[in-house]
Amino acid sequence: MTNRLPISHFNFPVEKIKTGYYSDAYFLRTEEILNSDNHHPRVLMQVFQRETQILCGIDEVIALIKTCAHNPENIIIHALHDGDTIAPWETLLTIEGDLADFAHLETIYLGILARQSRIATNVRRVVEAANGKSVLFFPARYDSYVTQEEDGYAAMIGGIKGFSTDANAKASGGVGLGTIPHALIATYNGDTVAATVAFDKHVDPSIARIALVDFDNDCVNTSLAVARKLGKKLAGVRLDTSGSMVDKSIVPMMGNFAPTGVCKELVQNVRKALDAEGFDYVKIIVSGGFDAKKVAAFEKAQIPVDTYAVGSSFFDGNINFTADIVLLDGKPCAKAGRQYFPNPKLELVK
Repeated sequence: MTNRLPISHFNFPVEKIKTGYYSDAYFLRTEEILNSDNHHPRVLMQVFQRETQILCGIDEVIALIKTCAHNPENIIIHALHDGDTIAPWETLLTIEGDLADFAHLETIYLGILARQSRIATNVRRVVEAANGKSVLFFPARYDSYVTQEEDGYAAMIGGIKGFSTDANAKASGGVGLGTIPHALIATYNGDTVAATVAFDKHVDPSIARIALVDFDNDCVNTSLAVARKLGKKLAGVRLDTSGSMVDKSIVPMMGNFAPTGVCKELVQNVRKALDAEGFDYVKIIVSGGFDAKKVAAFEKAQIPVDTYAVGSSFFDGNINFTADIVLLDGKPCAKAGRQYFPNPKLELVK
């Protein structure tokens, strides 16, 4: 049995949730009607979705119900685990009790499952495409900061170990990774070597020296210049060429491939140049526009990438979870097209 995150791990705005601040209004009216009419049948709510996905957010949903439901001691939960692969229409969670006690939570728990499962699934696809190479989780700038801890947890469930912020890295017990942004290079008048030397001078030696080398749109020569200056202290170079730009080393080669951004040929050019001068120990990190499809294409072509830093694509797509009442006082009762689907893999939550 896989251990679940304890309820104490989560910090909910309990009173706001219980008063329905985050709930669709019709769920609040449902509770009002049931309580006013003194109508309290026992229902079984069944949750599913429609694609093969990596499930994430279950532990938070359990904690939500136990913390923010009315009379949670009267509610019985059966659930799968974070990280489980779920099939279309597979029952992943059942909530049994008086609907008046938990109707206000449906909006919230479906949203938790949707976001975290989307991230975990996208991450898993990229990690699998990378064939064992390191993948870094770098999408924090593409969404609200308040989601970073949960997003990092979902990414960890998906298989990532490296994160750009401390908040993303919290669940894994790590800290944020990353070295030089374009902004630092700009403050040194666009001199990548000077910015990297300053980094090397002032930043803890335990932090890998990785130079960002596309500021001048000349990744080959910038990589060589930094490598010559730092020597063995240089751990790697990061290519982050804009998708609307063509690196200087690619211009003479244009004609038979898409030349923009961090293309396969650019990585090969940088690797060849570094190796030719004895810098074969310098790793190549790529970022900018990578998703599972692009990573898979690079790996199929055996492009010499050591690490993929992936950002916005981890938020791509939508996963829609649905909750339906399927049993009423132990007897079938569901909307047309829905029915109770028992799942022997569900575990009773104690």
